[in-house]
Amino acid sequence: MFDIKVPSLGESENEATLITWLKDVGDEVFVDDILAEIESDKITMEITATESGVLKEQLADEEDTVEPGQVIGLIDTSVEVAAKVATESPQKPKPEPVVEPTTSAIQAGIPEREEIREPMSRMRKRIAARLKEAQNTAAMLTTFNEVNMQPIMDIRKENQEAFVAKHGVKLGFMSYFCKACAIACTEFPSVNAFIDGDDVVYHNYIDMGIAVSTDNGLIVPVLRDVGMKSLAEIEKGIIDLATKAREGGLQPDDLQGGTFSITNGGIFGSMLSTPIINPPQSAILGMHNISKRAVVEDDVIVARPMMYIALSYDHRLIDGKDAVQFLVRIKTLLEQPEAFDLEL
Repeated sequence: MFDIKVPSLGESENEATLITWLKDVGDEVFVDDILAEIESDKITMEITATESGVLKEQLADEEDTVEPGQVIGLIDTSVEVAAKVATESPQKPKPEPVVEPTTSAIQAGIPEREEIREPMSRMRKRIAARLKEAQNTAAMLTTFNEVNMQPIMDIRKENQEAFVAKHGVKLGFMSYFCKACAIACTEFPSVNAFIDGDDVVYHNYIDMGIAVSTDNGLIVPVLRDVGMKSLAEIEKGIIDLATKAREGGLQPDDLQGGTFSITNGGIFGSMLSTPIINPPQSAILGMHNISKRAVVEDDVIVARPMMYIALSYDHRLIDGKDAVQFLVRIKTLLEQPEAFDLEL
């Protein structure tokens, strides 16, 4: 018999919920088959088979709380299984939410009123708790500015084909914002620090949290050492993290230890917002949609693609002057994008 064990969940988590079994007792199991899904406070993970055989027993039920290293099932490896066919084995559908009718239809043709009640997922509960923790703990303020995106848009248009040919990835806006934030964080180190008790912890590196929207909520995987990466490496890293986030492939380490975060509400049409700090970090940059607005250049009113940007920060650690100057520095860097090396 081969034990199916719950994998490590990361240094700060010690339990998860078994969401669903994707194999039934008696099913053939092949190496790399997905056996079950678990959900911790921060991440949804797949448990895959490392041995072939037949699923002999399920030792934990769906919705049970499980711990790292716990044996949740057994695979009988003594049973020889046929070669795996090209098509994937059918997976168990996830249960539909329970519908609780509140009234009965009194007359034919009148739709019945309903309420749908679903238990809050472990991840959603953790998101709610962390957001409330940020509001209750940090002295949170937000400062705003705007960026003329025309220079970046011109560079992208002029160099996109060559950039893709050289690096195999498109040049987007996010890499410029990440790089600008990394530069500004080195100049204003308190923005890249956090409070730990009576101490302030500073970093000589920038591990940037990139907020990603998934079906289970907003999660913030971390792109490491952004300050040392090229624009192409940042673009590839963001795509990799976003893909894993949406397909359930993130590992616990992907969510640990960010020093600063960026969230882009603009992809959903947000004009302006006040992003919430991701504890224990002390600041987060909010990006918004790009829209043409009238601006004055050399005493002439012209239409330019403008983006509002917002910096929410913990006033316990970051002075208002530093927060404002940090955001102005980002604006300056983004409006002079020719300083960034495309490595073409």
